[in-house]
Amino acid sequence: MPKVLISDKLDPLAVEIFEKNGIDVDFKPGLTPEEQLEIIDQYDGLAIRSATTVTAEMIEKATNLKVVGRAGIGVDNVDIPAATSKGIVVMNTPFGNSITTAEHAIAMMMALARDIPQANESTHAGKWEKKRFMGAELYNKTCGVIGCGNIGSIAADRALGLRMKVVAFDPFLTEERAQKLGVEKVELDELFARADFITIHVPKNEHTAGLINKDTIAKMKDGVRIVNCARGGIVVEADLKEALDSGKVAGAALDVFEVEPAKENLLFGHDKVICTPHLGAATKEAQVNVAIQVAEQMSDYLVNGAVTNALNMPSISAEDAPKLKPYLKLAEQLGEFAGQITETAIKSIEIEYKGTITSVNTDPITSTLIAHLLGATMESVNMVNALQVAESRGIQIKQSYDNDGKDWRSLISVTVTTSERTRNVDGTLFTGKEPRIVNIEGVPIEVALSPDMLFIRNKDKPGLIGGLGTILANADQNIADFRLGRKSSGEDAICLVSLDAPLPDLLFQKVQNLPQIQSVKRLKFQA
Repeated sequence: MPKVLISDKLDPLAVEIFEKNGIDVDFKPGLTPEEQLEIIDQYDGLAIRSATTVTAEMIEKATNLKVVGRAGIGVDNVDIPAATSKGIVVMNTPFGNSITTAEHAIAMMMALARDIPQANESTHAGKWEKKRFMGAELYNKTCGVIGCGNIGSIAADRALGLRMKVVAFDPFLTEERAQKLGVEKVELDELFARADFITIHVPKNEHTAGLINKDTIAKMKDGVRIVNCARGGIVVEADLKEALDSGKVAGAALDVFEVEPAKENLLFGHDKVICTPHLGAATKEAQVNVAIQVAEQMSDYLVNGAVTNALNMPSISAEDAPKLKPYLKLAEQLGEFAGQITETAIKSIEIEYKGTITSVNTDPITSTLIAHLLGATMESVNMVNALQVAESRGIQIKQSYDNDGKDWRSLISVTVTTSERTRNVDGTLFTGKEPRIVNIEGVPIEVALSPDMLFIRNKDKPGLIGGLGTILANADQNIADFRLGRKSSGEDAICLVSLDAPLPDLLFQKVQNLPQIQSVKRLKFQA
Protein backbone atom coordinates (compact mmCIF):
# COMPACT_ATOMS: atom_id res chain seq x y z
CA MET A 1 0.00 0.00 0.00
CA PRO A 2 1.47 3.40 -0.96
CA LYS A 3 2.13 5.78 1.92
CA VAL A 4 1.91 9.59 1.82
CA LEU A 5 3.10 12.26 4.25
CA ILE A 6 1.18 15.55 4.42
CA SER A 7 3.73 17.84 6.06
CA ASP A 8 1.82 21.14 5.79
CA LYS A 9 -1.69 22.25 6.73
CA LEU A 10 -4.12 21.00 4.08
CA ASP A 11 -7.88 20.77 4.12
CA PRO A 12 -9.04 17.47 5.72
CA LEU A 13 -10.61 16.48 2.41
CA ALA A 14 -7.09 15.65 1.18
CA VAL A 15 -6.77 12.90 3.81
CA GLU A 16 -10.19 11.52 2.86
CA ILE A 17 -9.25 11.36 -0.83
CA PHE A 18 -5.97 9.54 -0.16
CA GLU A 19 -7.68 7.00 2.10
CA LYS A 20 -10.53 6.50 -0.36
CA ASN A 21 -7.91 5.51 -2.96
CA GLY A 22 -6.34 2.94 -0.67
CA ILE A 23 -3.35 5.08 0.32
CA ASP A 24 -1.99 5.14 3.86
CA VAL A 25 -1.59 8.79 4.90
CA ASP A 26 0.11 10.55 7.80
CA PHE A 27 -1.04 14.12 8.48
CA LYS A 28 1.89 15.77 10.30
CA PRO A 29 2.03 19.53 9.76
CA GLY A 30 4.47 21.49 11.88
CA LEU A 31 7.38 19.05 11.82
CA THR A 32 10.81 20.63 11.97
CA PRO A 33 13.12 20.08 8.96
CA GLU A 34 15.17 17.72 11.12
CA GLU A 35 12.09 15.67 12.01
CA GLN A 36 11.07 15.52 8.35
CA LEU A 37 14.50 14.19 7.39
CA GLU A 38 14.23 11.43 9.99
CA ILE A 39 11.01 9.96 8.58
CA ILE A 40 10.91 10.88 4.87
CA ASP A 41 12.33 7.51 3.77
CA GLN A 42 9.06 5.86 4.90
CA TYR A 43 6.93 7.56 2.23
CA ASP A 44 6.07 7.12 -1.43
CA GLY A 45 4.48 10.57 -1.65
CA LEU A 46 4.91 13.98 0.00
CA ALA A 47 2.11 16.57 -0.07
CA ILE A 48 3.15 20.11 0.81
CA ARG A 49 2.16 23.76 0.64
CA SER A 50 4.73 26.51 1.23
CA ALA A 51 5.95 25.74 4.77
CA THR A 52 7.92 22.62 3.85
CA THR A 53 11.14 23.05 1.88
CA VAL A 54 12.08 20.00 -0.15
CA THR A 55 15.85 20.25 -0.24
CA ALA A 56 18.45 18.14 -2.01
CA GLU A 57 19.31 16.65 1.38
CA MET A 58 15.69 15.58 1.93
CA ILE A 59 15.52 14.08 -1.56
CA GLU A 60 18.73 12.14 -0.91
CA LYS A 61 17.21 10.63 2.23
CA ALA A 62 13.81 9.98 0.60
CA THR A 63 14.80 6.57 -0.74
CA ASN A 64 11.21 5.47 -1.44
CA LEU A 65 9.77 8.81 -2.57
CA LYS A 66 8.08 8.79 -5.96
CA VAL A 67 6.10 12.02 -6.05
CA VAL A 68 6.03 15.46 -4.42
CA GLY A 69 2.70 17.29 -4.72
CA ARG A 70 2.56 21.05 -4.14
CA ALA A 71 -0.91 22.31 -3.20
CA GLY A 72 -0.57 25.56 -5.13
CA ILE A 73 1.28 26.90 -8.13
CA GLY A 74 4.69 28.05 -6.92
CA VAL A 75 7.39 25.44 -6.36
CA ASP A 76 10.19 27.73 -5.20
CA ASN A 77 10.42 25.51 -2.10
CA VAL A 78 11.18 22.33 -4.09
CA ASP A 79 14.61 21.48 -5.49
CA ILE A 80 13.25 20.27 -8.83
CA PRO A 81 16.64 19.39 -10.42
CA ALA A 82 17.51 17.22 -7.41
CA ALA A 83 14.09 15.55 -7.53
CA THR A 84 14.41 14.94 -11.26
CA SER A 85 17.84 13.39 -10.93
CA LYS A 86 16.38 10.95 -8.39
CA GLY A 87 13.39 10.17 -10.59
CA ILE A 88 10.84 11.86 -8.32
CA VAL A 89 7.84 13.46 -10.03
CA VAL A 90 7.09 17.02 -8.90
CA MET A 91 3.49 18.17 -9.38
CA ASN A 92 1.70 21.42 -8.68
CA THR A 93 -1.96 22.45 -8.81
CA PRO A 94 -2.17 25.35 -11.27
CA PHE A 95 -5.96 25.46 -11.50
CA GLY A 96 -7.11 25.21 -7.90
CA ASN A 97 -6.31 28.82 -7.00
CA SER A 98 -6.32 30.46 -10.43
CA ILE A 99 -9.60 32.33 -9.93
CA THR A 100 -8.65 33.45 -6.43
CA THR A 101 -5.29 34.83 -7.52
CA ALA A 102 -6.75 36.58 -10.58
CA GLU A 103 -9.47 38.14 -8.45
CA HIS A 104 -6.85 39.40 -5.99
CA ALA A 105 -4.94 41.04 -8.83
CA ILE A 106 -8.10 42.80 -10.04
CA ALA A 107 -8.93 43.85 -6.46
CA MET A 108 -5.43 45.28 -6.11
CA MET A 109 -5.84 47.11 -9.42
CA MET A 110 -9.11 48.70 -8.31
CA ALA A 111 -7.69 49.61 -4.91
CA LEU A 112 -4.70 51.15 -6.67
CA ALA A 113 -6.87 53.17 -9.04
CA ARG A 114 -8.93 54.66 -6.19
CA ASP A 115 -6.32 54.80 -3.36
CA ILE A 116 -8.67 52.73 -1.22
CA PRO A 117 -6.21 51.63 1.52
CA GLN A 118 -4.85 55.15 1.95
CA ALA A 119 -8.34 56.67 1.94
CA ASN A 120 -9.50 54.08 4.46
CA GLU A 121 -6.64 54.89 6.82
CA SER A 122 -7.23 58.63 6.45
CA THR A 123 -10.95 58.35 7.07
CA HIS A 124 -10.44 56.18 10.15
CA ALA A 125 -8.19 58.97 11.41
CA GLY A 126 -11.06 61.46 10.98
CA LYS A 127 -9.34 63.55 8.28
CA TRP A 128 -12.01 63.43 5.52
CA GLU A 129 -9.51 64.21 2.70
CA LYS A 130 -11.77 64.08 -0.37
CA LYS A 131 -9.53 66.24 -2.53
CA ARG A 132 -6.41 64.23 -1.69
CA PHE A 133 -7.72 60.97 -3.10
CA MET A 134 -8.52 61.81 -6.71
CA GLY A 135 -8.60 58.41 -8.38
CA ALA A 136 -8.71 57.06 -11.93
CA GLU A 137 -11.40 55.05 -13.73
CA LEU A 138 -10.59 51.64 -15.10
CA TYR A 139 -13.20 52.06 -17.82
CA ASN A 140 -11.62 52.46 -21.27
CA LYS A 141 -8.11 52.21 -19.85
CA THR A 142 -5.58 49.76 -21.30
CA CYS A 143 -4.66 46.80 -19.12
CA GLY A 144 -1.40 45.09 -20.00
CA VAL A 145 -1.34 41.42 -18.97
CA ILE A 146 2.14 39.89 -18.81
CA GLY A 147 1.62 36.14 -18.93
CA CYS A 148 -1.71 34.92 -20.27
CA GLY A 149 -1.85 31.40 -18.88
CA ASN A 150 -4.30 30.03 -16.31
CA ILE A 151 -4.32 33.06 -14.02
CA GLY A 152 -3.47 35.75 -16.57
CA SER A 153 -6.31 34.73 -18.87
CA ILE A 154 -8.80 34.96 -16.00
CA ALA A 155 -7.44 38.38 -15.01
CA ALA A 156 -7.79 39.47 -18.65
CA ASP A 157 -11.40 38.26 -18.72
CA ARG A 158 -12.21 40.21 -15.55
CA ALA A 159 -10.53 43.33 -16.96
CA LEU A 160 -12.63 43.01 -20.11
CA GLY A 161 -15.68 42.78 -17.89
CA LEU A 162 -14.72 46.17 -16.48
CA ARG A 163 -14.71 47.46 -20.06
CA MET A 164 -10.95 47.85 -20.17
CA LYS A 165 -8.92 47.33 -23.33
CA VAL A 166 -6.59 44.37 -22.81
CA VAL A 167 -3.22 43.83 -24.46
CA ALA A 168 -1.33 40.67 -23.59
CA PHE A 169 2.23 39.43 -23.88
CA ASP A 170 2.94 35.73 -23.62
CA PRO A 171 5.41 33.81 -25.85
CA PHE A 172 3.04 30.81 -25.86
CA LEU A 173 -0.14 32.75 -26.62
CA THR A 174 -1.41 31.98 -30.12
CA GLU A 175 -3.38 34.44 -32.22
CA GLU A 176 -6.34 32.05 -32.13
CA ARG A 177 -6.27 31.86 -28.35
CA ALA A 178 -5.92 35.65 -28.07
CA GLN A 179 -8.97 36.14 -30.28
CA LYS A 180 -10.96 33.65 -28.21
CA LEU A 181 -10.01 35.52 -25.03
CA GLY A 182 -10.84 38.86 -26.61
CA VAL A 183 -7.37 40.32 -26.03
CA GLU A 184 -4.80 41.81 -28.39
CA LYS A 185 -1.54 39.89 -28.54
CA VAL A 186 1.46 42.26 -28.53
CA GLU A 187 5.20 42.21 -27.97
CA LEU A 188 6.46 43.23 -24.54
CA ASP A 189 7.79 46.63 -25.57
CA GLU A 190 4.44 47.53 -27.13
CA LEU A 191 2.65 46.47 -23.96
CA PHE A 192 4.93 48.74 -21.93
CA ALA A 193 4.25 51.65 -24.27
CA ARG A 194 0.45 51.30 -24.28
CA ALA A 195 -0.65 50.01 -20.87
CA ASP A 196 -2.16 52.27 -18.19
CA PHE A 197 -2.18 49.33 -15.78
CA ILE A 198 0.20 46.37 -15.90
CA THR A 199 -0.58 43.10 -14.10
CA ILE A 200 2.03 40.33 -13.94
CA HIS A 201 1.16 36.63 -14.14
CA VAL A 202 4.36 34.73 -15.00
CA PRO A 203 6.51 32.32 -12.98
CA LYS A 204 9.87 33.48 -11.76
CA ASN A 205 12.64 31.91 -13.81
CA GLU A 206 15.81 32.91 -15.65
CA HIS A 207 13.74 34.72 -18.27
CA THR A 208 11.46 36.67 -15.92
CA ALA A 209 13.66 37.48 -12.89
CA GLY A 210 14.12 41.25 -12.84
CA LEU A 211 11.76 41.68 -15.80
CA ILE A 212 10.43 44.98 -14.41
CA ASN A 213 13.56 47.07 -13.97
CA LYS A 214 14.93 50.56 -14.61
CA ASP A 215 15.24 49.96 -18.36
CA THR A 216 11.81 48.41 -18.88
CA ILE A 217 10.11 50.98 -16.67
CA ALA A 218 11.60 53.69 -18.89
CA LYS A 219 9.64 52.17 -21.81
CA MET A 220 6.33 52.48 -19.96
CA LYS A 221 3.77 55.30 -20.14
CA ASP A 222 4.15 58.09 -17.61
CA GLY A 223 1.76 57.46 -14.73
CA VAL A 224 1.53 53.71 -15.25
CA ARG A 225 0.32 51.57 -12.34
CA ILE A 226 1.88 48.15 -11.71
CA VAL A 227 0.34 45.11 -10.00
CA ASN A 228 2.39 42.04 -9.07
CA CYS A 229 0.58 39.05 -7.58
CA ALA A 230 2.91 36.53 -9.24
CA ARG A 231 6.35 36.11 -7.67
CA GLY A 232 8.77 38.34 -5.83
CA GLY A 233 11.92 39.17 -7.76
CA ILE A 234 10.15 39.73 -11.06
CA VAL A 235 10.04 43.41 -10.10
CA VAL A 236 13.34 44.99 -9.08
CA GLU A 237 12.15 46.76 -5.95
CA ALA A 238 14.85 49.42 -5.85
CA ASP A 239 14.14 50.42 -9.45
CA LEU A 240 10.41 50.53 -8.74
CA LYS A 241 10.94 52.81 -5.73
CA GLU A 242 13.01 55.19 -7.82
CA ALA A 243 10.26 55.30 -10.47
CA LEU A 244 7.59 55.89 -7.81
CA ASP A 245 9.61 58.69 -6.26
CA SER A 246 10.07 60.38 -9.64
CA GLY A 247 6.39 60.04 -10.57
CA LYS A 248 7.12 57.87 -13.62
CA VAL A 249 5.03 55.14 -11.93
CA ALA A 250 1.84 56.47 -10.34
CA GLY A 251 1.39 53.51 -8.02
CA ALA A 252 2.18 49.88 -7.35
CA ALA A 253 0.25 47.06 -5.69
CA LEU A 254 2.39 44.15 -4.51
CA ASP A 255 1.35 40.84 -3.03
CA VAL A 256 4.83 39.31 -3.37
CA PHE A 257 8.36 40.43 -2.50
CA GLU A 258 11.97 39.58 -3.22
CA VAL A 259 12.41 38.31 0.35
CA GLU A 260 9.51 36.60 2.12
CA PRO A 261 8.22 36.71 4.76
CA ALA A 262 8.69 40.45 4.18
CA LYS A 263 9.05 41.86 7.69
CA GLU A 264 10.77 44.93 6.28
CA ASN A 265 11.11 46.31 2.76
CA LEU A 266 12.25 49.55 1.15
CA LEU A 267 8.76 50.00 -0.32
CA PHE A 268 6.94 49.73 3.00
CA GLY A 269 5.45 53.04 4.06
CA HIS A 270 5.52 54.52 0.56
CA ASP A 271 2.26 56.41 0.03
CA LYS A 272 1.97 55.15 -3.57
CA VAL A 273 2.32 51.47 -2.70
CA ILE A 274 -0.31 48.95 -1.60
CA CYS A 275 1.03 45.76 0.01
CA THR A 276 -0.53 42.45 1.03
CA PRO A 277 1.26 39.43 2.57
CA HIS A 278 1.14 36.98 -0.36
CA LEU A 279 -2.64 36.59 -0.20
CA GLY A 280 -3.18 35.64 -3.85
CA ALA A 281 -4.37 32.13 -3.03
CA ALA A 282 -5.69 32.91 0.45
CA THR A 283 -9.38 32.09 0.21
CA LYS A 284 -11.23 29.18 1.76
CA GLU A 285 -12.41 28.05 -1.66
CA ALA A 286 -8.88 28.02 -3.10
CA GLN A 287 -7.41 26.09 -0.17
CA VAL A 288 -10.10 23.42 -0.47
CA ASN A 289 -9.61 23.24 -4.24
CA VAL A 290 -5.82 22.82 -4.13
CA ALA A 291 -6.04 20.23 -1.35
CA ILE A 292 -8.51 18.18 -3.37
CA GLN A 293 -6.50 18.59 -6.55
CA VAL A 294 -3.13 17.60 -5.07
CA ALA A 295 -4.62 14.53 -3.34
CA GLU A 296 -6.37 13.40 -6.52
CA GLN A 297 -3.28 13.92 -8.68
CA MET A 298 -0.95 12.09 -6.29
CA SER A 299 -3.45 9.26 -5.85
CA ASP A 300 -3.83 8.89 -9.62
CA TYR A 301 -0.06 8.63 -9.99
CA LEU A 302 0.60 6.24 -7.11
CA VAL A 303 -2.35 3.95 -7.93
CA ASN A 304 -2.87 4.25 -11.70
CA GLY A 305 0.35 5.74 -13.07
CA ALA A 306 -1.48 8.84 -14.36
CA VAL A 307 0.67 11.99 -14.35
CA THR A 308 -1.08 15.38 -14.16
CA ASN A 309 0.49 18.85 -13.91
CA ALA A 310 3.99 17.44 -13.52
CA LEU A 311 6.80 19.97 -13.77
CA ASN A 312 9.60 17.56 -14.61
CA MET A 313 8.05 14.92 -16.88
CA PRO A 314 5.34 14.60 -19.53
CA SER A 315 1.80 14.42 -18.22
CA ILE A 316 -0.31 11.29 -18.69
CA SER A 317 -3.99 11.80 -18.01
CA ALA A 318 -6.08 9.11 -16.34
CA GLU A 319 -7.92 8.82 -19.66
CA ASP A 320 -4.70 8.45 -21.68
CA ALA A 321 -2.96 6.02 -19.29
CA PRO A 322 -4.75 2.84 -20.52
CA LYS A 323 -4.38 3.92 -24.16
CA LEU A 324 -0.66 4.53 -23.73
CA LYS A 325 0.05 1.39 -21.71
CA PRO A 326 0.79 -0.94 -24.68
CA TYR A 327 2.86 1.77 -26.40
CA LEU A 328 4.84 2.31 -23.19
CA LYS A 329 5.53 -1.44 -23.00
CA LEU A 330 6.72 -1.39 -26.60
CA ALA A 331 8.94 1.61 -25.81
CA GLU A 332 10.41 -0.26 -22.83
CA GLN A 333 11.31 -3.25 -24.99
CA LEU A 334 12.73 -1.17 -27.84
CA GLY A 335 14.82 0.82 -25.38
CA GLU A 336 16.08 -2.28 -23.57
CA PHE A 337 16.94 -4.00 -26.85
CA ALA A 338 18.72 -0.99 -28.38
CA GLY A 339 20.54 -0.32 -25.12
CA GLN A 340 21.83 -3.88 -24.74
CA ILE A 341 23.17 -4.11 -28.28
CA THR A 342 24.89 -0.71 -28.03
CA GLU A 343 28.47 -1.10 -26.87
CA THR A 344 30.09 2.32 -27.26
CA ALA A 345 29.33 5.91 -26.24
CA ILE A 346 26.03 7.17 -27.61
CA LYS A 347 26.07 10.41 -29.61
CA SER A 348 22.42 10.65 -30.62
CA ILE A 349 19.08 8.87 -30.36
CA GLU A 350 16.49 9.40 -33.08
CA ILE A 351 12.91 8.24 -32.57
CA GLU A 352 10.47 8.24 -35.47
CA TYR A 353 6.76 7.68 -34.90
CA LYS A 354 4.76 6.39 -37.86
CA GLY A 355 1.08 5.72 -38.45
CA THR A 356 -1.68 5.93 -35.85
CA ILE A 357 0.74 6.37 -32.95
CA THR A 358 1.29 9.95 -34.14
CA SER A 359 -2.19 10.82 -32.85
CA VAL A 360 -1.38 10.03 -29.19
CA ASN A 361 0.73 11.91 -26.66
CA THR A 362 4.20 10.60 -27.52
CA ASP A 363 6.16 12.54 -24.87
CA PRO A 364 5.80 9.81 -22.21
CA ILE A 365 6.68 7.18 -24.82
CA THR A 366 9.88 9.03 -25.69
CA SER A 367 10.85 9.41 -22.03
CA THR A 368 10.18 5.73 -21.36
CA LEU A 369 12.15 4.56 -24.38
CA ILE A 370 15.18 6.71 -23.54
CA ALA A 371 15.04 5.68 -19.88
CA HIS A 372 15.20 1.98 -20.75
CA LEU A 373 17.80 2.51 -23.47
CA LEU A 374 20.17 4.39 -21.16
CA GLY A 375 19.21 2.17 -18.22
CA ALA A 376 20.86 -0.79 -19.97
CA THR A 377 24.25 0.65 -19.03
CA MET A 378 23.48 3.31 -16.38
CA GLU A 379 21.93 3.16 -12.93
CA SER A 380 19.04 5.25 -11.62
CA VAL A 381 17.67 6.32 -15.00
CA ASN A 382 13.89 6.45 -15.25
CA MET A 383 11.05 8.15 -17.08
CA VAL A 384 11.37 11.29 -14.97
CA ASN A 385 15.07 12.00 -15.41
CA ALA A 386 15.82 10.30 -18.75
CA LEU A 387 15.96 13.48 -20.84
CA GLN A 388 18.02 15.25 -18.19
CA VAL A 389 20.50 12.35 -18.06
CA ALA A 390 20.77 12.30 -21.86
CA GLU A 391 21.37 16.06 -21.98
CA SER A 392 24.00 15.90 -19.23
CA ARG A 393 25.93 13.36 -21.32
CA GLY A 394 25.70 15.37 -24.52
CA ILE A 395 23.35 12.89 -26.20
CA GLN A 396 21.19 14.53 -28.85
CA ILE A 397 17.54 13.47 -28.89
CA LYS A 398 15.62 13.82 -32.15
CA GLN A 399 11.96 13.04 -32.80
CA SER A 400 10.04 12.92 -36.06
CA TYR A 401 6.53 11.97 -37.14
CA ASP A 402 5.04 10.37 -40.24
CA ASN A 403 1.28 9.80 -40.39
CA ASP A 404 1.78 7.08 -43.01
CA GLY A 405 2.77 3.83 -41.32
CA LYS A 406 3.09 2.08 -44.71
CA ASP A 407 3.31 -1.64 -43.86
CA TRP A 408 2.30 -1.17 -40.23
CA ARG A 409 -0.68 0.49 -38.56
CA SER A 410 1.72 2.06 -36.09
CA LEU A 411 5.49 1.86 -35.80
CA ILE A 412 8.27 3.17 -33.55
CA SER A 413 11.68 3.34 -35.20
CA VAL A 414 14.74 3.90 -32.99
CA THR A 415 18.14 4.81 -34.40
CA VAL A 416 21.14 4.96 -32.08
CA THR A 417 24.33 6.58 -33.32
CA THR A 418 27.52 5.91 -31.40
CA SER A 419 31.12 6.94 -31.92
CA GLU A 420 31.60 3.83 -34.07
CA ARG A 421 28.36 2.95 -35.84
CA THR A 422 24.62 3.46 -36.26
CA ARG A 423 22.06 0.83 -35.26
CA ASN A 424 18.34 0.78 -35.91
CA VAL A 425 15.45 -1.23 -34.49
CA ASP A 426 11.73 -0.98 -35.28
CA GLY A 427 8.76 -2.16 -33.26
CA THR A 428 4.98 -2.29 -33.51
CA LEU A 429 1.92 -3.62 -31.69
CA PHE A 430 0.22 -6.79 -32.89
CA THR A 431 -3.57 -6.76 -32.32
CA GLY A 432 -3.10 -3.29 -30.88
CA LYS A 433 -1.53 -4.49 -27.63
CA GLU A 434 1.25 -7.07 -28.18
CA PRO A 435 4.77 -5.54 -28.62
CA ARG A 436 6.85 -6.97 -31.46
CA ILE A 437 10.27 -6.24 -32.92
CA VAL A 438 9.81 -6.16 -36.70
CA ASN A 439 13.11 -4.89 -38.10
CA ILE A 440 16.70 -4.83 -36.89
CA GLU A 441 19.24 -2.83 -38.90
CA GLY A 442 17.30 -3.30 -42.11
CA VAL A 443 16.68 -7.01 -41.58
CA PRO A 444 12.95 -7.89 -41.41
CA ILE A 445 12.28 -10.11 -38.41
CA GLU A 446 9.16 -10.56 -36.28
CA VAL A 447 9.80 -11.50 -32.67
CA ALA A 448 8.20 -11.18 -29.24
CA LEU A 449 10.83 -10.48 -26.60
CA SER A 450 11.10 -12.81 -23.62
CA PRO A 451 13.10 -12.59 -20.35
CA ASP A 452 16.15 -14.55 -21.58
CA MET A 453 17.33 -14.33 -25.17
CA LEU A 454 20.33 -14.66 -27.45
CA PHE A 455 20.98 -12.06 -30.14
CA ILE A 456 23.14 -13.55 -32.87
CA ARG A 457 24.73 -12.04 -35.96
CA ASN A 458 25.72 -14.83 -38.29
CA LYS A 459 26.79 -15.70 -41.81
CA ASP A 460 23.88 -17.00 -43.85
CA LYS A 461 25.34 -20.47 -44.29
CA PRO A 462 23.99 -23.94 -43.42
CA GLY A 463 24.69 -25.38 -39.99
CA LEU A 464 23.82 -22.59 -37.55
CA ILE A 465 20.44 -23.91 -36.48
CA GLY A 466 21.71 -27.48 -36.14
CA GLY A 467 24.87 -26.51 -34.30
CA LEU A 468 23.10 -24.20 -31.88
CA GLY A 469 20.32 -26.72 -31.30
CA THR A 470 22.80 -29.50 -30.56
CA ILE A 471 24.75 -27.43 -28.00
CA LEU A 472 21.59 -26.43 -26.16
CA ALA A 473 19.95 -29.88 -26.35
CA ASN A 474 23.06 -31.62 -24.98
CA ALA A 475 22.90 -29.25 -21.99
CA ASP A 476 19.15 -29.77 -21.54
CA GLN A 477 18.50 -26.09 -22.43
CA ASN A 478 15.10 -25.64 -24.06
CA ILE A 479 14.49 -23.21 -26.94
CA ALA A 480 11.17 -21.40 -26.46
CA ASP A 481 11.28 -19.53 -29.78
CA PHE A 482 13.69 -19.14 -32.69
CA ARG A 483 13.56 -16.30 -35.23
CA LEU A 484 15.94 -15.85 -38.16
CA GLY A 485 16.02 -12.93 -40.58
CA ARG A 486 18.17 -11.93 -43.54
CA LYS A 487 18.18 -9.33 -46.27
CA SER A 488 18.88 -11.90 -48.99
CA SER A 489 20.47 -15.32 -49.49
CA GLY A 490 24.14 -15.54 -48.57
CA GLU A 491 24.29 -12.17 -46.80
CA ASP A 492 24.68 -11.51 -43.10
CA ALA A 493 21.71 -12.64 -41.02
CA ILE A 494 20.25 -11.97 -37.59
CA CYS A 495 18.92 -14.54 -35.17
CA LEU A 496 16.92 -14.06 -31.94
CA VAL A 497 16.52 -17.09 -29.68
CA SER A 498 14.20 -17.22 -26.66
CA LEU A 499 15.36 -19.53 -23.88
CA ASP A 500 13.52 -20.94 -20.88
CA ALA A 501 16.44 -20.08 -18.60
CA PRO A 502 19.58 -17.89 -18.65
CA LEU A 503 22.48 -19.38 -20.63
CA PRO A 504 25.46 -20.34 -18.38
CA ASP A 505 28.91 -18.99 -19.24
CA LEU A 506 30.30 -22.36 -20.42
CA LEU A 507 27.46 -22.91 -22.88
CA PHE A 508 27.69 -19.29 -24.01
CA GLN A 509 31.33 -19.82 -24.91
CA LYS A 510 30.44 -22.93 -26.93
CA VAL A 511 27.83 -20.95 -28.87
CA GLN A 512 30.37 -18.20 -29.50
CA ASN A 513 32.72 -20.77 -31.07
CA LEU A 514 30.24 -21.92 -33.73
CA PRO A 515 31.84 -21.13 -37.11
CA GLN A 516 28.77 -19.42 -38.57
CA ILE A 517 28.49 -16.90 -35.70
CA GLN A 518 30.00 -13.43 -36.04
CA SER A 519 28.80 -12.18 -32.65
CA VAL A 520 26.39 -13.24 -29.94
CA LYS A 521 24.98 -11.39 -26.91
CA ARG A 522 22.88 -12.54 -23.99
CA LEU A 523 19.89 -10.24 -23.53
CA LYS A 524 17.49 -9.90 -20.61
CA PHE A 525 14.08 -8.25 -20.67
CA GLN A 526 11.43 -7.52 -18.09
CA ALA A 527 8.69 -10.11 -18.05
